Amino acid sequence: MIDFIGDIHGHAEKLTELLGKLGYSLKNGVFSHPFRKILFIGDYIDRGPQIRETLGIVRSMVENGNAIALMGNHEYNALCFHREEREGGHLRKHLIVNIIQHFETLKQFQNRQDEYEDYLEWFKTLPLYYETDSFRAVHACWDDDHIAYLRSILRQDRLNETILHESVKWGTELFRVFDETLKGKEILMPKGHYFADKDSHLRNELRIKWWKDLTNSTYQEMSVLPLENLPEENITLSEIKPATYYSENERPVFFGHYWLTGTPRLIRENICCLDFSVAKHGYLTAYRFDNEKELSDDKFVFV
Repeated sequence: MIDFIGDIHGHAEKLTELLGKLGYSLKNGVFSHPFRKILFIGDYIDRGPQIRETLGIVRSMVENGNAIALMGNHEYNALCFHREEREGGHLRKHLIVNIIQHFETLKQFQNRQDEYEDYLEWFKTLPLYYETDSFRAVHACWDDDHIAYLRSILRQDRLNETILHESVKWGTELFRVFDETLKGKEILMPKGHYFADKDSHLRNELRIKWWKDLTNSTYQEMSVLPLENLPEENITLSEIKPATYYSENERPVFFGHYWLTGTPRLIRENICCLDFSVAKHGYLTAYRFDNEKELSDDKFVFV
């Protein structure tokens, strides 16, 4: 019996409240449940006011067998931000936008360098996906071909330094698999079309619904989030690579990442996003899973 929890982003008070609402209690400083465990979907750091506390809760639960924690794009980005390139510089460039994204984490670990580096090493142990006979879980996108590729190159589904350095090489298969697994699938909009994301950055790459057949869809129909001023024309499926989607017949898949808004609800009976924007005054969200084949809105728990 698994309780899935979405993106936390350093909101430890909300996490503590949600764990209590789910029936978990502190025993010897670690949250546990008599017969359930948590599967955290990733993104524990950045943005929020209690990042160290969040990491302490999640890691202690994992190390005591009370939880499974996946890697999110923010943990991956943090690793790349701190790893130096062999040619100089860092795997994730120290651009202003990247520094701002990591700022809260860096500030809260000020004068705690050894502690933070220990957490970075722990991030490397986090699997990129998790699968059983009854469900699948990933931070942003489940693509069968991508998962098969990751299985073929990762030892125990975890990163090592060689793969981390190779994964940032733009244009390679490894880069695309990591990028789409941890950040979702995107398509370029026509020239001259942009939109402002949640941080007011102008973007021309649209995150698309990888769980839907997008044949002859409009940009609005493809977009994960409802956005204004998107192009009205259709786009053919051949322009989306790869041209596959997560069908209605697959086992339930749980993920986060997409900054949904409003009251937590399912996308489809086998599609469950658990990111409802806690870091933007939304909800920290969980789903209580009991191996059902069809998910239900009444299984959401949120604070």
